[in-house]
Amino acid sequence: MPTKPKSSSAAKDLERAVGQLLIFGFNGTELSPRTRTFLAGAQPAGVILFARNIESVRQTHALLRSAQSLVEEKMFLCVDLEGGTVDRLRNVVAPAPAVAEVAATRRPSLFVEHGRLIGRQAAALGFNVDFAPVLDLASELSRPVLGTRTASQFPDETIVYARNFLRGLRESGVLGCGKHFPGLGEANLDSHVQLPIVTKAWKQLWQEDLLPYRTLKRELPFVMVAHCAYPGLADDGPPRQAPMRRAAGARTPASLSYGWVTQVLRRKIGYQGLIVSDDLDMGGVAAEIGDAAVGTIQAGADLFLVCQKEENAWRAYYTVLTEAERNRRFRAQVEAAAQRVLRFKASAEALQHRPAPPPSDAKVAKLRREMWEFSEKLRLAAPLDAATGGK
Repeated sequence: MPTKPKSSSAAKDLERAVGQLLIFGFNGTELSPRTRTFLAGAQPAGVILFARNIESVRQTHALLRSAQSLVEEKMFLCVDLEGGTVDRLRNVVAPAPAVAEVAATRRPSLFVEHGRLIGRQAAALGFNVDFAPVLDLASELSRPVLGTRTASQFPDETIVYARNFLRGLRESGVLGCGKHFPGLGEANLDSHVQLPIVTKAWKQLWQEDLLPYRTLKRELPFVMVAHCAYPGLADDGPPRQAPMRRAAGARTPASLSYGWVTQVLRRKIGYQGLIVSDDLDMGGVAAEIGDAAVGTIQAGADLFLVCQKEENAWRAYYTVLTEAERNRRFRAQVEAAAQRVLRFKASAEALQHRPAPPPSDAKVAKLRREMWEFSEKLRLAAPLDAATGGK
């Protein structure tokens, strides 16, 4: 990692502002000296843990505490925990049922319980942000990619599940995130590997895929923007909006699109929470990591994720910092985004509590038992639901 020159007060303020735009992942089950140096220097908005970081309950709790101890501001301590195939805690607490399995019961009380139990697991280990629920609509096109991660093919059913799941997370002291805006329901490629292209027309997107975001805009602490291109929007565009910026053509992912992030999500839908890019290390971005980080902030995002390679987090941070130092307009965007992040942190109830002590063995056993009991409840609910026509 390059050594930064001594900074003036203004330069230091800018460095801290850029740090508040970054959530990053790293390797290992404890902080390496390099990771410690980066945390202390960049003062990032948050970290995200994956299975590679999670060995046991106490180790994970200590790892998150160690990261926070190096950063002055409250951190977003993040995890992807949906249940089913996306469940980072399955091996240290208990497997959580998949979204599709829970949603199939059509029982909102179980949707709340799903969120509450997942939130309890996350909070017990020290997390305060769960990048869930998925708001993508189920379809045959995306089934090979999304599998059981979606609640329904219908927007209204997706909204009911997501609203109640978010309530459960909130009751457990964990912030949720709607993803993947504007919708991967008809994406037949995995954006972890390459850029999906959805050709759905604007009117259909507005009435179907975007309806969960329109309806839940005041209930979503975060919205995550997808690495997926939507050329149909470049043709007809959102009604009564300025034309889309087309600098990179119809293959620009939504995560780097001013049209999607600012014109549609921020202005037309009126979303006021925090906007975060999906992982910029993913193949669907199709851009150099530093350029992608600059591009997503220019598009209007508040935060960018760099999850896989720690050196890419450094590169993204320094590229954004260098661009902000030379470009006054971009610097203003960086500072405005950092202020939104800091205001959010100051007001988010989930970030105001003192860190809880590591959970006892008895508490972990209780969490495990509750999740297993919930899974059994789902098993019993499914045939009953089918027999009563979903009532």
